[in-house]
Amino acid sequence: MTKDSKDKTTTSATAGDRIAKVIARAGVASRRDVERMIEEGRVYVNGSKVERAALNVTAADRITVDGKQVGEPDAPRLWLYHKPAGLVTSDRDEKGRKTIYDEMPEDLPRVLAIGRLDINSEGLLLLTNDGGIKRKLELPSTGWLRRYRVRVNGRPTEDTFAPLRNGVIVDGEKYQAMQVTIDRQQGANAWLTVGLREGKNREIRRAMQDVGLTVNRLIRISYGPFQLGDLKQGEVEEIRRKVMRDQLGLDAGAADDSATTSKGKTVKRGERPPHKEPISRKPSEQGRTRNMARSEAERKAKAKVESMGRGKGATKTFGKQHGRPDRAEADMYDEREDGWSYGKPKGRPGTKQTGRPVSKPAGRPTSKPAGKSFGRPAGSSTGKPAGRPSGKPFGKPRGPNNR
Repeated sequence: MTKDSKDKTTTSATAGDRIAKVIARAGVASRRDVERMIEEGRVYVNGSKVERAALNVTAADRITVDGKQVGEPDAPRLWLYHKPAGLVTSDRDEKGRKTIYDEMPEDLPRVLAIGRLDINSEGLLLLTNDGGIKRKLELPSTGWLRRYRVRVNGRPTEDTFAPLRNGVIVDGEKYQAMQVTIDRQQGANAWLTVGLREGKNREIRRAMQDVGLTVNRLIRISYGPFQLGDLKQGEVEEIRRKVMRDQLGLDAGAADDSATTSKGKTVKRGERPPHKEPISRKPSEQGRTRNMARSEAERKAKAKVESMGRGKGATKTFGKQHGRPDRAEADMYDEREDGWSYGKPKGRPGTKQTGRPVSKPAGRPTSKPAGKSFGRPAGSSTGKPAGRPSGKPFGKPRGPNNR
């Protein structure tokens, strides 16, 4: 080791974080595995081999493992995992049993389990890539309530759980007070909802056994503010970083500095996209000229339509006129030159429609009329009774006996 390397290592040892922690945060391996790598001489800092794990490094130090440079630590992340029964909550098992990491999705980065669920238990398990978050959420001082759905064999009553609600000591180990609610009795079994704020090894099973009940199924349904919900067994769902930051009280920079998209690219969340000029909504010079010509054409067409087909005094409407007709039309409708009227005559025979006596009869004249009158005439000059039709009667002809 050169003198410069010793100086750099000595300087690094007085500030920053432990090298095992930094490498673990980068997702290379767990702290225990990193310490083993250091003992094997596989870790270098600034070109010099690291001989002990009690070494602090900063962001200015260059760290390599097996010749590959260690990148910057990933941003803290949090996942929900629905653990099935039959898996061990551990990195490796001495008995060769399957662990939760054997059934994890392949695209999931290296994660740590927050708390534990025994091999026969199932339900919600929180995962994180940050050791600090793991330790913080596992402490009883965090005060987060953990709720479980528990099925026990037996017929318990409210008095059965009085010792558990007050706190109980089992085999010399003291358990804090539990929240126990009886949901329903289903045959020989009863379903309970149990809440506790510390998670000691097999705490619920041992406490239930102490009051004479045997647990045959245990499902964790919530861990603090995080709920299992409809998450299916074996599925993993990442918690939004804003929600994680608000619930854990993290700094905005710690939770929002970066995020990985589906394509694997890193996108800085704190940076704003480059400014783009907004698209102008104003029409161009050519467009303004075209709009003015269109408006003028529409105005002229409207004026032309309004001036067509209106009589004197008519209102400006399309269709039938509602105003007073012209004088020429009024004279035409009053009477004809030969004294005959249009339409059904009004008033008594021998008078005009206005009721004044005239010399010409109102019935059929002796000379050939200028035209056939409209409607039924009121009478005739021959003395025939008014109203009898002179032509062929309408409708079905009558018989000889009914005339």
